[in-house]
Amino acid sequence: MQDLNNKRFVYFICLVSAMGGLLFGYDWVVIGGAKPFYELYFGISDSPLLQGVAMTTALVGCLVGAMVAGAAADKYGRKPLLMVSAVLFTVSAVATGLFNDFTLFNIARFIGGVGIGVASALSPMYIAEVSPTAIRGRMVSLNQMTIVLGILGAQIVNMLLAKETTVAESQAWNVEWGWRWMFWAETAPAALFLLLSFFIPESPVYLKMKNETTFASQAMEKEAGLKELFQHKYGRVLLLGLVIAVFQQWCGTNVIFNYAQEIFVGAGFDVDGMFINIVITGIANVVFTIVALYTIEKWGRRTLMLIGAGGLGLIYLTLGTCYFLGMTGILMVALVVAAISVYAMTLGPVTWTLLAEIFPNRIRGIAMATCTFALWVGCCTLTFSFPSMNAALGSSGTFWIYSAICVCAFIFLLRRCPETKGKSLEELEKELVEP
Repeated sequence: MQDLNNKRFVYFICLVSAMGGLLFGYDWVVIGGAKPFYELYFGISDSPLLQGVAMTTALVGCLVGAMVAGAAADKYGRKPLLMVSAVLFTVSAVATGLFNDFTLFNIARFIGGVGIGVASALSPMYIAEVSPTAIRGRMVSLNQMTIVLGILGAQIVNMLLAKETTVAESQAWNVEWGWRWMFWAETAPAALFLLLSFFIPESPVYLKMKNETTFASQAMEKEAGLKELFQHKYGRVLLLGLVIAVFQQWCGTNVIFNYAQEIFVGAGFDVDGMFINIVITGIANVVFTIVALYTIEKWGRRTLMLIGAGGLGLIYLTLGTCYFLGMTGILMVALVVAAISVYAMTLGPVTWTLLAEIFPNRIRGIAMATCTFALWVGCCTLTFSFPSMNAALGSSGTFWIYSAICVCAFIFLLRRCPETKGKSLEELEKELVEP
């Protein structure tokens, strides 16, 4: 593992691992652009139940992937699991666009979801374990950077393929082929991820952990699991991990990506304006994630989390008030972009960094999987609750609720969130784990 002293090599293996984030972002968002066309192709435009099934199958896969990732990574290693996620992404990308049967389409989406669940748990953990302390936060933030690049890539692909849908011939092409190419476009980066994953080493933390005990894998199987994770001494750090994981979703920002049509149409924009605004939010997402790469080691994790919770609370309060007053136009876009920007430089990348840092080596795999599972549960509940909340409370009431959640999280983080900047993983274990 001497190569880990070479900064260029560290950057290379971190970028390869972060490709899991790129595919995570693309796979998560691409279905939104494909939705109008595959619904017509499969004949489910008038079936809200089947529409919901198609939109949530991948999320169910995410839960499964996150659930098994931790134990499997502790037993077999980080590298093999990253390779498995690359295979799942590749298979899903090809199969989703290939199948003509709705059931098989959903099976392919489920496979991709498992890949997302595995990658979302393993990529930031692997990066944290191979990165030097001084640049660990920046390296883990690369994972979020690739996620937002994947999101932007999906948004651009969707916009380009969906262009001219008002023309009858283009509409017919999109219904027959356009949605397929939206999924197939993921094949190239997925195959590249699989190829490059052969050239990265196993995590030195994992190797050390496996070699520290005489009984090796038998001891790991008996002692490292959920039973150990829920011991009293890990209670403080586990609560922190679960709260920040769920809050990253319940802060409400991701509904802007999943329900952009409802949000921008409610703000007075037509379909063309909606697609343009979606790409604008994607660009802001990328730009401010780049900002996070430079601020996370200077400002620290705790400071950025507090800025994120407090800033979003204020923005959502303002946005809800504007909806309540019936305001439309550029001001609404500015507020949405502001929310995306604050999220992109704070809660988006810093959550993954903290989750990868705060847990002891012994339980990091199962703890990351547990918190990632909680994060995807948060994502599911957020995704399912938004339409009902929006219908019952209107956009104003919905964003006021998100504002209140952010205020509560700010208070929790102010009291419980430690600063991990500049501290080794061993130092953090001594600080955060109770005797």
